[in-house]
Amino acid sequence: MWIHREIRPVLEAEAGKRPVVLVTGARQSGKTSLLEMAFPDHGYVTLDEPLEAEQAEQSGAEFLERHPPPVIIDELQYAPQLLRTLKRAVDRNRDRSGQYLLTGSQKFALMEGVSESLAGRVSILELHSLSLREIERDRGPLDRRAAVLDALWRGGYPEVYARDLVPSRFYSDYVATYLERDVRQALNVRSLRDFNRFLRLCATRSGQLLNMNGLAGDVGVSPNTIRAWLSVLEASNVVLLLPPYFRNLGKRLVKSPKLYFLDTGLLCHLLGMRSPDAVAESAMLGALFETLVAGQLVRAFANRGLRPDLYFYRDHHGNEVDFVVPVGGRAHLIECKWAETASLGRGPAAIAAAFGQASVLSRTCITPSKVSTRTASGLERLGPVDFNWLLPDDPTT
Repeated sequence: MWIHREIRPVLEAEAGKRPVVLVTGARQSGKTSLLEMAFPDHGYVTLDEPLEAEQAEQSGAEFLERHPPPVIIDELQYAPQLLRTLKRAVDRNRDRSGQYLLTGSQKFALMEGVSESLAGRVSILELHSLSLREIERDRGPLDRRAAVLDALWRGGYPEVYARDLVPSRFYSDYVATYLERDVRQALNVRSLRDFNRFLRLCATRSGQLLNMNGLAGDVGVSPNTIRAWLSVLEASNVVLLLPPYFRNLGKRLVKSPKLYFLDTGLLCHLLGMRSPDAVAESAMLGALFETLVAGQLVRAFANRGLRPDLYFYRDHHGNEVDFVVPVGGRAHLIECKWAETASLGRGPAAIAAAFGQASVLSRTCITPSKVSTRTASGLERLGPVDFNWLLPDDPTT
């Protein structure tokens, strides 16, 4: 069963303008299926097969002769040397769009080569697991708390929905495969037991300020090791490190970020939650819901082909805003609360006092059943999963 992906119009538009399109994202997020569905007349080859990867690395020209454009080349990270050959092939026919459609699951190993070899020739898109909007199209409206809890517990990996899989079994296999294939290859992790403990401790901290020294002490490894492991999780689209909001851009680079998992199904599995009821009874329910909203905001940007421009705010007096979406010198302020009678709290007023009332474009409170937004014109918008109104106009329409 195919589930419509919101990024598809952007993907098709970019493939009509650029000779190369690279789709990155976490494993099992649906990159290959999306490309095959959108471009059924393209050839296909995967570098997940060792013989294909070896030839692509050592004899790139011969490999491309065997797989002429237009072609989908899957799992490019297994043959990074192919990028130089691709550059030469593209430059021979630079005006031909959609020649090579690439996927890659490891941005940390891939992006340096892409920026060096394919600068000006490639469009890079990120595909995440399913958004709540995409799940709604498949399963119906998420207009009840029970439906939101179920979606939070299941997460967004397409295979869970397409095959109606038991989430705990899917995520158990996912974690094992991820540990063995991606992390071990990237960092030569000596103790998978330590890394597994690290993953689960990160899960308990989703929605919290990141304290690398504290995390290192709990895992029993050095802060540098924690930093390296987090870089892999971030580059693999498993976690989001959300920076604090400051008018001074330099300060954003040196203050502690907040840690979020980008898929709540994986998060719930790591926390040992085996049912929506376990989620509902958890002391972490508020943090889980905040994590869900963070992931949806990231998807709203990515599905438009945009990099997430997203922050949090916290001042020295403890005033907080969960998410800040800047637009020029102004900002949308977003708070999320599981309680139906939640209020915005003191954070938005603190930002308005610090930066001026005119700097606030809107104040939004998200609950499981609705989003209530007030702007300077008094506008109120409803709809628990639609964040596209925050973004610029869709460039494909």
